[in-house]
Amino acid sequence: MNNPSVKLPLSIALVGVGKIGSTFAYQLIRAGHEVTLIARPGSIRLSQLQRDQGIITQTGERAAATVTDQLDEQKNYDLVIVTLLAEHIDAILPSLRRSKAQCIHFMFVNFEPEHLKDAVGQDHCTFGMPFITASLDSTGKVKPGIGKQKTLHSDQRWVDLFNSAGIPSALETQMLLWLRCHAPFAMAMENIAFAGQRRGAGATWAEAMVVARGLRGCYAIIKGLKYKIYPDSKAFLNSLPTFVAALMLWLISRVKAFRELLSQGISESRALTGIVLAAAAKADPPVPKALKAVSDTRSVQY
Repeated sequence: MNNPSVKLPLSIALVGVGKIGSTFAYQLIRAGHEVTLIARPGSIRLSQLQRDQGIITQTGERAAATVTDQLDEQKNYDLVIVTLLAEHIDAILPSLRRSKAQCIHFMFVNFEPEHLKDAVGQDHCTFGMPFITASLDSTGKVKPGIGKQKTLHSDQRWVDLFNSAGIPSALETQMLLWLRCHAPFAMAMENIAFAGQRRGAGATWAEAMVVARGLRGCYAIIKGLKYKIYPDSKAFLNSLPTFVAALMLWLISRVKAFRELLSQGISESRALTGIVLAAAAKADPPVPKALKAVSDTRSVQY
């Protein structure tokens, strides 16, 4: 790294060791950092990591790491990276708040990042968004998927850290707003992929319209909460006629690789839908049509 204030190697804990967390861990370990992997107690993933004592790729390469089922709150980690899904985060917030780690780095789709910042302390956390297309096989071996799209971070230290570990990264100065406005897009992609995968041949036009209206409803709620739509790409998406957005969703749901990849995120989308609907109660003025549009997406999710 180019940042002289960061000493190498770093002591890093990684909470959530699915396909994204496993890829991060593998790259960081290979870059020389001391990594502790923390998986849910009693989970299959914990058993796999304990068996392997680290990360093993599908091509047989191994990156050794310490494996445990809980965060050591007394250890002064340089960094704790959290890659859990949004629906699992509240359960570990008390432990993260008590942690003596130097920084908690939240790395997942999140509609209310301010909630996390308030929970662990503004000076105790940073935020990011991974762009990883990795996979795990049934035995727990990872196939790291690092494409050209850069993982985003709110802190230059972690941009440097990830870049040095072979994970292309960039700084996003409005990361909290970026996350809030990305959540509806992620929900739409996961919903339409799930609908298409369920049918095995793409979503129906009716499903695409429901998801497109839900996407627009989410952005109406964001504006009702007094936030702007950011960045320009999301503002442009929101400006499209609903039928055009629906057509884009309908077409992309016919791509098998897309369906297989993003349909796995349907539980995340369901959780985010509940979070958006709860947040909408604070919109001023109220947005009843938007609420209905977002609520209607649940017909696609189940």
